[in-house]
Amino acid sequence: MIMYSCKVSPGNVAKYARFWSSLPDIDIDYYCNSNNAAEIKQNIKLRKGVGNIDRAQELFNKFNRIPIYHSSHDIVKEDLYKELSCLPNRTHPSVQKYNDSPHIVQTLNEKKEFGKYAPLEFSEITRRLNLMRTDKLGHTCGHKSYYFLGELAELEEALIKYTIMSLLNKKFKLVSVPDILPKNVLESCGMAVNSDRTQIYSLDAVHHGSDLYLSGTAEMSLAGLLMNSTHSISDLPLKLAAVSRCYRAETSNIVEERGIYRVHQFTKVEMFAVTTPEQSEDMLEYIQKVQQELFSPLGFHMRILDMPPIELGAPAYRKYDIEAWMPGRNSYGEISSCSNCTDYQSRRLHIKYTDSNGNKYAHTLNGTACAIPRILIALIETHQDPKGKIFIPDVLQPYMNGKKYISKNTITPELKLAKIKK
Repeated sequence: MIMYSCKVSPGNVAKYARFWSSLPDIDIDYYCNSNNAAEIKQNIKLRKGVGNIDRAQELFNKFNRIPIYHSSHDIVKEDLYKELSCLPNRTHPSVQKYNDSPHIVQTLNEKKEFGKYAPLEFSEITRRLNLMRTDKLGHTCGHKSYYFLGELAELEEALIKYTIMSLLNKKFKLVSVPDILPKNVLESCGMAVNSDRTQIYSLDAVHHGSDLYLSGTAEMSLAGLLMNSTHSISDLPLKLAAVSRCYRAETSNIVEERGIYRVHQFTKVEMFAVTTPEQSEDMLEYIQKVQQELFSPLGFHMRILDMPPIELGAPAYRKYDIEAWMPGRNSYGEISSCSNCTDYQSRRLHIKYTDSNGNKYAHTLNGTACAIPRILIALIETHQDPKGKIFIPDVLQPYMNGKKYISKNTITPELKLAKIKK
C-alpha cells in the first residue's frame, strides 16, 4: 500500500479524494509487485500482447517517490493508471495450457441428416421464401443491415419471449436498459474506445458531446447500472437479464462470416451476474448450463468450447463459447459466450459487497442468452424442409400462435431501390 506522512490542507484533501475516486481501483498490490512481473508478462504473452508491465511498475516506483502535494503527483498517477488499465485480467490456471486452441468440453444434439437433399444457406432460404432483405438498402440503413419480414420477424420475437420467460423462471431479474452510454462505463467494462481497434460507434461530438457512444451489448448497461453500488452478501448472487439492441462497427471479409452472421446492429438477450469471489466459478458453470438448457430444445447441433487465453479479451478470467452447426454453410458458428470477469470490472466501476469483515469487491459475469440473428441462421438451416417450409421447434410454437412451420411470405412486397433526391 502507498502511505504518506506529509500534511495536506483540508481543501486539497477534498481535491485529492475526488481525483482518487475518479480512477479505477486496480489491484496495485498485485500488478505493481516486482515479484509478480514474470507471471504478468507471461499472461500478457498468452493473451493478445497488450500492456506493458515494466512501464507500469516503473511509473509506480516514480509515483511512490513523489509527495502528494507535488505538482507532478496527479500527472504521474494518471499515467500510471492508464498503463495499468491496459493490462489484462489474470487467466484461469487450467486455461493457460490450451495455447491457441479451444478445448471442446461437450457436444449437444446430433447433426441433422438431410439425405440426398443438399441443405441451403440461410440467405438462400429466406430469399426463396421472401423473408428477409439485405440488399438494395442504401436508401434506408446501408451496408451490413437487414429487414426480417413476415413470419421470420415473428420468429425473432418468439425467440426473445421464449428466452425471457425461461430466465424469469430461473429467477433472473429483468431490466430495461439504455443503448447510449458514456466512455467511462464502456472502458471500465473492457471495451476499447477511440482507438484503431474500436468496435464502438460514437455519437457526433459537435451536437451530442464527446463522451456518448452506442452500446455493443447490454452487459455494459447492466454494469453501469450497478456502478458505485454496495450489496449485502445475503443478496448475492444477483442475476439480471436485459433485451437490447447491440451496435458493432466491426466488419469482416471472412467467407464464413458472410450475410447476417456479422452485422452492425442486432437484438440480444444478455445475462449478467454479481457474486462474491467464492461464488463466481460456480456461477460461470451455472450460466453455461442455462445456455445449454435454452439452446438444446431448439434442435440444432452444438459444441461447447473452453476458450484459450488469446480469445479472452482483456476482462475475462475464463470464457466458454457455444458454436452451433449451420448445415447450409457446412460449418460451425459462434452463437453465444459466457465469461467470468472476476473483479476486473467491479474495481473499475466500484461494485462492492459487504460482509462481517467490511466492504469487498464483487465479481461480475456475463453470458449471451439469445443473440439474433446467429440463432436464426442455425435454426432456419437446421429445420429447413425440401418442400419449402421451415419447421418451428415445439418450444417456440406457443410464442407464434401455435404455428408449426414457416412458409413463403406473400404479404410483404419486395423492396425496391429508390433514388435519393439531393
